[in-house]
Amino acid sequence: MQPQSLPAWLYTDPRFFDLEREKIFRQAWHIMGHVNDAPKAGDYLTLDILGDRVVTVRGEDGALRSFHNVCRHRAGKIATEARGSCGHRLVCPYHAWSYKLDGSFAGAPKWQGFENLDADALALKPIEQEIAYGFIFIRFAPGLPSVAEMTAPYADELAAFELEKLIPNGRVTLRPRPVNWKNVGDNYSDGMHIPVAHPGLSRLLAGSYKIEAKPWIDKMWGEVTETPSNHWPERQYQQLLSTLTHIPPERRRLWAYYKLWPNVAFDIYPDQVDFMQFVPVSATQTMIREIAYVHPETSRELRAARYLNWRINRQVNAEDTVLIEGVQAGMESSSYTTGPLAPSEVCLISFGNRMRALIPDANLEHAPG
Repeated sequence: MQPQSLPAWLYTDPRFFDLEREKIFRQAWHIMGHVNDAPKAGDYLTLDILGDRVVTVRGEDGALRSFHNVCRHRAGKIATEARGSCGHRLVCPYHAWSYKLDGSFAGAPKWQGFENLDADALALKPIEQEIAYGFIFIRFAPGLPSVAEMTAPYADELAAFELEKLIPNGRVTLRPRPVNWKNVGDNYSDGMHIPVAHPGLSRLLAGSYKIEAKPWIDKMWGEVTETPSNHWPERQYQQLLSTLTHIPPERRRLWAYYKLWPNVAFDIYPDQVDFMQFVPVSATQTMIREIAYVHPETSRELRAARYLNWRINRQVNAEDTVLIEGVQAGMESSSYTTGPLAPSEVCLISFGNRMRALIPDANLEHAPG
């Protein structure tokens, strides 16, 4: 039987988006950031997603812990920056209720007149957390396997990248897109559009791009060719890769991409690692959350390679933005319901199968009445 893409209505329907919130994203693992984003006691990271607010803070004992970023008094937002430091206490800016770095209640100002408050009952609400490959994952409800289990098919090669040693190269960038989150993810795992829509990538990877799908994780990869490009940023980048002698030869020209179900992605290059999360906002709005990480090694060649990587991928991102916005508009067309998938489109087939299994309505060609 010919595999089919997901029905178009799943990319526009608010009721289906509500089902996704409950059936997919409550159980999904979300990334707060990297352990080296919060290296000292009192350093914290925050994430707002689908109506929930989370703060991850480094404790006095060196441990990282994640909590709902909601004051137990009047639901104020305690930690207000994407990344920052709170010293020895998390203090709500609304009424100055404070919490220790382990989440326990530290007290309310005496002048407010509270007496005999139950400190145990007023601790910050914890959130399940897992640290894998140096990244801090959280989730709001159990259901999926652990991150370690989900990434197991690539555990050895991910370990070889030494991701736990990464440090942030800048701050998180938020890029709003007027598209459904699945549209962004579909494009990320789609190998068929590379030779058609990305001339720069096609020159660099020279037909080496491949994709494969495992139960909970997709992998895409290619090797940067040594044949000089006729575009100078690409040609310079090709030349600089040969100078990165601290990287094993087999990875010196490797561009590898991994997408963890349902919406977390890592672009692993010889010179840096880009993290992306496709944060769903509504049925037709997505916030792309991204930041680059690098290994502590630095040199003029590495800095130049990172700049050229940015130039090259800025163009790729611009091309993808046009593509996904065009597809989103097409999903509104009365002429389109589903389309056939080629056997080689293994990532889209795998994603569609999981969506249909988790939410039975995804099997319907049209929205239920």
